[in-house]
Amino acid sequence: MFQFPLTKPHPNFDGLVQMLDGQRKLEKVSFVELWIDFVVVEFISEKLFGKKLPNFAQIKEKKIKKFIAGEKVALMTDPEEEALVKGWIDFYYRMGYDYVQDVIPVEYYRAMIAPEAAVSEDTASITGGISKGKRRWAEEGRGKITSWSDFEEFPWERIANIELEGYYDFVSKNLPEGMKLMTMQVFFENIFEYILGYEGLFYLLYDEPDLVKAVHNEMGNIIYEYYKKVISLDSVGGIFHADDMGFKTSTLVSPKMLRELVLPWHKKFASLAHQHGKTFWLHSCGNGREIMNDLIEDVKIDAYHSFQDVITPVTKFKKEYGNRIAVLGGVDMDKLCRLNERNLRNYVRDILNHCMPGGRYALGSGNSIANFVPVENFLIMLDEGLKWK
Repeated sequence: MFQFPLTKPHPNFDGLVQMLDGQRKLEKVSFVELWIDFVVVEFISEKLFGKKLPNFAQIKEKKIKKFIAGEKVALMTDPEEEALVKGWIDFYYRMGYDYVQDVIPVEYYRAMIAPEAAVSEDTASITGGISKGKRRWAEEGRGKITSWSDFEEFPWERIANIELEGYYDFVSKNLPEGMKLMTMQVFFENIFEYILGYEGLFYLLYDEPDLVKAVHNEMGNIIYEYYKKVISLDSVGGIFHADDMGFKTSTLVSPKMLRELVLPWHKKFASLAHQHGKTFWLHSCGNGREIMNDLIEDVKIDAYHSFQDVITPVTKFKKEYGNRIAVLGGVDMDKLCRLNERNLRNYVRDILNHCMPGGRYALGSGNSIANFVPVENFLIMLDEGLKWK
């Protein structure tokens, strides 16, 4: 029998950070997640809480139309948005999280960067997940910028001027006691997925390296200024930055290129958080072993997220790096989707048995709770965390 929703949640974000920093003894298994798909939040809110949330895809579509029409985009401009954000906060609270993951502005930003991204039918339901009708895809070929003229015409300034104040003010007023907001944005991943495209990035690194650098600097400044606007707010506990930098066997581009164009910006983001006494967590998919020491020693991340068993199981990573940084998540996505209840519980329990001793670990998926993750398996993972002693 699942224990959700929790009847008496006791969020303690400050305690979570102290535990991840190694300054506090373990009191419970804490939960962490980079991304929980909106349809999963909507489904659980309706089925377990009896609360129907507004459809975020429809709300976002209105914003995209305004952006394309050249109008200024502001958050929290209608009652539906307010109801959605309240429901979003309530979901994290009642599911036992110590913080609310701030993915709503990220969705808006990515939509403005690539309002015409490729879409196709979503087949998530065949794996026991929840279909949301359409799925957006990253650009494998050329992206929005292929030349200097494209760079000059790109709406950098309008993206940077998306109005955030109303959103953060609303969240601050509605956070339960003990909870904080982990603010989040995407930098390098926006560049190779939408702005330049995968092939576009690879070709331009050779043909137009100055253009690639200019794109990174422009996008880096936008993200830095975004974080700068919000990091001093009392309601913001830190930055959970997301930038995929690897694939199964290596980094997506050379470590040298990452050290020149990407990691210096990550260092600025982390430094900004630390200057305000806040924590900096990094999510990066794929094999990042070649840059891990850079992330720890130079960027100075406080915690690392995203693990696949075929690359580095979280138990192995915890043993190797757990005395230097905190370790987040690690329940392999393939296993989270495919294992039956008994095997999944055994698998999660084994991760906890290996990672919890010594602290500096929080339980969650290896990547995210995508809409193709069976909701029951998501609940099983959390339930094992509540039961572990």
